[in-house]
Amino acid sequence: MRTIAVTGSASGIGAAVRERLTSEGAKVLGVDVRGADIEADLSTPDGRFIAVGAISERCGGVLDGLVLCAGLGAHVEDFRAIASVNYFGAVDLLDDLRDVLAKGRDPAAVVVCSNSAQFGAFDEHPYVLALLDHDEDKAREIIAKEDGFTAYAGSKHALCRAVRRRAGEWGRAGIRLNGIAPGATDTPLLKGSVDHPVFGQGVEALDIPLGRWARPEEIAAVISFLLGPEASYVHGSIWYVDGGNDAAMRPDRF
Repeated sequence: MRTIAVTGSASGIGAAVRERLTSEGAKVLGVDVRGADIEADLSTPDGRFIAVGAISERCGGVLDGLVLCAGLGAHVEDFRAIASVNYFGAVDLLDDLRDVLAKGRDPAAVVVCSNSAQFGAFDEHPYVLALLDHDEDKAREIIAKEDGFTAYAGSKHALCRAVRRRAGEWGRAGIRLNGIAPGATDTPLLKGSVDHPVFGQGVEALDIPLGRWARPEEIAAVISFLLGPEASYVHGSIWYVDGGNDAAMRPDRF
């Protein structure tokens, strides 16, 4: 039986991943701020420390898989919390659990990013650079003066780059690492954005060639594949699972 830790497991994509992996026979260690096997607040360094310690203890020092789903949407009023949860709540767990993953059986990790990572000019944005420099205080200071979209999409942009930057080191350690970039997915996070007076119209106007939002179970299916043996040569990639939204917006980029 494989042991796989899943953050954000209480709702949305994380809950769908937990259910999918459990149905496939895995032992899932769910992590969320409440309603999970391990309750921890990933918006704080202390909460991340608690999560890493609890996961390491419950897996007996050997972890086969890690899925980082925990995140806050652009509608959340505390932009600083978006930075802390979406980026540091993922990257800190990635880095701090690498050694226990390296001891696992065919270990793999999947980071839930977003196709919105390419929705802005983020390559040299000071907020993104602070995230990538792992300067949480500076990133929080910068984003407090910005807006929810920049907080969310910028954090996901940095997260995609963090995955790519780690591909060499992780691959040589025998751990596959990939990111998944969902588009609009029918979750509480999306509902929060749809109901927002600023972001709602933008979400409704998204050009999605398949004509609908994703179901969380569809995202979970791809994550399950990326964790499994049939994806044994898939590493360092960002998988867009967005009904064609990114292709519609950027037809000449890939």
